[in-house]
Amino acid sequence: MPAEQPRERADAARNRRAILAATRTLLADHGADAITMDKVAAAAGVGKGTIFHRFGSRSGLLYALVAEPAEALMADISEGPPPLGPGAPAGDRLLAFFDAMTVMMADNVELMAAYTGASMPPHPRTAEFHGTWDHHITTLLHEARPDLDAEAAGRLLFSAVGSDTARMMARARETPRLRAAIRSLVESVLRQPE
Repeated sequence: MPAEQPRERADAARNRRAILAATRTLLADHGADAITMDKVAAAAGVGKGTIFHRFGSRSGLLYALVAEPAEALMADISEGPPPLGPGAPAGDRLLAFFDAMTVMMADNVELMAAYTGASMPPHPRTAEFHGTWDHHITTLLHEARPDLDAEAAGRLLFSAVGSDTARMMARARETPRLRAAIRSLVESVLRQPE
């Protein structure tokens, strides 16, 4: 029987939430360059040592921020309510997934800039996250359009969400326009030929 994970102390949980919230706020208000351990500690109301103890480094802090929305989306597609979760037609689920993925990217565009700008090694769970998205898209696209090369078409659609153009639109606060454009792309792929 696996050992039970130790429960997080209430003060440690409070500090973790404060540090992550402060980092998100700094990113949203001031961009990637604002993420220094000193600025995060001051904004969170904790000592810099608390951040190092909890996250190890700036990279560890960014890794934690990257993982949170990815884990939430993974849970939503596997057990959340339809249309994102199981129980809806494949096409509806695919549209819901791309909408959620686009929002996740746009909401975290400064985080991704900080992450990539720091020349950090890939997140330890990058292969897991991307493998989940790839499998999900391919499975739904194959079900909705068995006549397509679902793997290639799905990867091309997915690349649009992470493109330079998409990031530029998100940074310019054009997320509604970006969501509509991504939705149109997915709908055009889902549309059966006459």
